[in-house]
Formats: sequence, structure tokens, C-alpha cells
Amino acid sequence: MTDETTLAFEAPEARAIATAQVGAGVAPLDRISVRDYTTSVEIGAFQAERDVEQRIRFNVVLEVAHHGAADTDDVDQVLSYDTIIEAIQFELAAERLNLLETLAERIAERILTHGKAVRVFVRIEKLDRIPGTLGIEIVRSSSDAGGVSDTLVAQPLVVFIPNQVLVSAALPGWLDAIAGHHRPALICLQAIKNAVADTGNAKVDRRLALLSIEQNAWVLSGLDKRCVVVGSRTELDWAMKNGQLSVWAPSKMVLDAVNAPIADSRDPLALAQWIAQEFGADHLTVAAGFDGRATDATCVVVHTPDAL
Repeated sequence: MTDETTLAFEAPEARAIATAQVGAGVAPLDRISVRDYTTSVEIGAFQAERDVEQRIRFNVVLEVAHHGAADTDDVDQVLSYDTIIEAIQFELAAERLNLLETLAERIAERILTHGKAVRVFVRIEKLDRIPGTLGIEIVRSSSDAGGVSDTLVAQPLVVFIPNQVLVSAALPGWLDAIAGHHRPALICLQAIKNAVADTGNAKVDRRLALLSIEQNAWVLSGLDKRCVVVGSRTELDWAMKNGQLSVWAPSKMVLDAVNAPIADSRDPLALAQWIAQEFGADHLTVAAGFDGRATDATCVVVHTPDAL
């Protein structure tokens, strides 16, 4: 029997021959497709693939529930080709990914949230890694897809805790106030004090600066078991929807961001402002004791946890 994933990408006549054997009274589903959609993007798990764009080709075939669009010529009854293209563009813009497998899963999941979508075949290929192509193919159906949640998270409470507060007797009061707040919370930190000296290599220094912030995140998690270190957008989305007291480890999100923060990684307050904006916070709360300066109007300096 012809493999149905391979068959999905065949010419219509090949599929017609195969689906003719489906059986009496079982009509094959209609299919819409986007073929050879090619764009350049930064993707890949290897260091050689960082800061370099490569061409990626998409072929997507979507099986859809039957409709009466052909009888009425009503465009509103069909699932538009734009649904496929927008899913691809949305996931490419969301964050930098290491794996084609992850990208394919997310595209399939997003497409299958549409009410008329029944099953989707996704093929993604890298065109520049070898003389030929490298790629994957997956098939997913609406019956086994969890779907992309469109549940809106309330505007989060984003709090920047400087080192002066982190090592002070005021810390428990801040954590109690943050944990008891009605908004989902995210805590941002400074780098650990006297972490590293500059190496003179900008890329290395950037990573070291981010890792030194993460060291403080783990320190805080050790001081209070309510604090959970989170480093990916998926983790943060889940944590905010489930009331978890999250402490931001910035490396992955900053390095994988499609629209990376302009701020120097050694400016933790500016990074905190960036993540606050990414998650739609209306302001950034800065705990008293920070010896830097707020850089724009989105910062609100709060002197006591009672002001939350």
C-alpha cells in the first residue's frame, strides 16, 4: 500500500488512483495545499547555524471537511490558503527554533485549530546544508491534536528585584506580596555580583552576562521553594496560566528571539523591560534599592512591597 504521507504530496492523479480504492460510501476528504513555499530564516541546533539565515522550503497539504462553497461560490465557506501561510509565518516569527520537528509540530497544531481542518501533512526541508535537501514530514489530525490555546493571560506583574533586595531581609516580604498578587507574576533579576570579567569577544560576553543573571535565578529558587526558574516562552505561558511564581532565566528567549532586544545583555533592567513588553505588561515594577535608572516610562519604581 502506498504510504499516505508520501501520497499526500503526490500529483492529484496519483492520489485519485489510490483513493479510488477507499471503498463504497467512503468519500475521500478534499485537500488544499501550499507547495514549495520558500523563505530564509535562522534555524538550527548547531553553532554554525546561529546568526546565519538559511533557506527553508515548506509543503503543506490540508484535508478539510466537506462544504458547499462550490455550489454557492462563497469564499467564506472555505478554509483559505492564507490559513496555512499565516501559520507558517506566525511560528517563524514567534521565536528562533533549533529543530524542524518543533516547527512542523507547531505549524500543524496551529492549522488544526481551524474548525474545518481534519488532517494536515507538513514537509519542511533545509536547502542550504548539503548539496541536496534535509527535511522531515509529519501528519497530524484534529482528533489527536491538543490545539493551540488562545486563552489570554491577564497582564502579568513583572518585578525587577536588584541584588540589594535579593540579599536583604526585605526579600521575603517582596516574595509574599508578589505571590499574593492577583496577576500572574514574573521576577527578573540582576547578574550575580562580580560574576565574570569581559573577554573582549562580544558574543561570548553576551552569553556570560545572560548566564550570570541565570545564576541569580537559581540562587533565588534555592532561597524560596515557591520560585521556579523558567527559560522558554512555552514555560512562561504555562506558568502564568497556572499561577506559578516564575523567575526568568533569559538566555534562551534573548538568544532565540526573532526581534531580539536592542539592549545590552549587561543591562538587566533593559532586559526586564523587554520581557515585560513581550508579555504585554503595562509597566515594570522595580524594587527599591536598585542603583541604576529606569530608561523609559514603562518603569514604575516601587519602594515597598505594600505598594503592589
